Amino acid sequence: MAVLVVLHWHEIRWIPFVLLFAYIDVIGYIPGAIAARRSRTGYIHRGYYVLYNVMHTLLTAAAVAGLWCLIEGPEWALLALPLHLFTDRSVVGNFLKPFGVRFEPQEHPAYYAAKPLLDRPRPPRWAVESGHAATGAHPRAAGEPARTEAGRI
Repeated sequence: MAVLVVLHWHEIRWIPFVLLFAYIDVIGYIPGAIAARRSRTGYIHRGYYVLYNVMHTLLTAAAVAGLWCLIEGPEWALLALPLHLFTDRSVVGNFLKPFGVRFEPQEHPAYYAAKPLLDRPRPPRWAVESGHAATGAHPRAAGEPARTEAGRI
């Protein structure tokens, strides 16, 4: 998608592009984000989840694109729709929101307990697998003769 936007940047009507890119979050994300920030518990009405999920599907984007094509005709600005959705999935990591999780993601308390362990430097995988992690010795390559302390074979 981004490649097509770059290749056809001079043919894109940028105001419709920005509007098509933004309407998904203006309708589907921002109301829920505001409600989540105002909520004391962080939990909000399921309607915000439904609104987010409906606006962030390819089915809705296809319906909007089809309606746009009927009214305005096909144009390169419509690339904003899949570009927004695919960017949300691939770059930001946002998928459809299930009811059981907070609208605005938070790190789990267990993560804070595990974080110091995750941040510690670990020995290389080969050292752990070969049992050399404690000694720091490097394993010999297959077929390589053992060397003495003086470095001679």
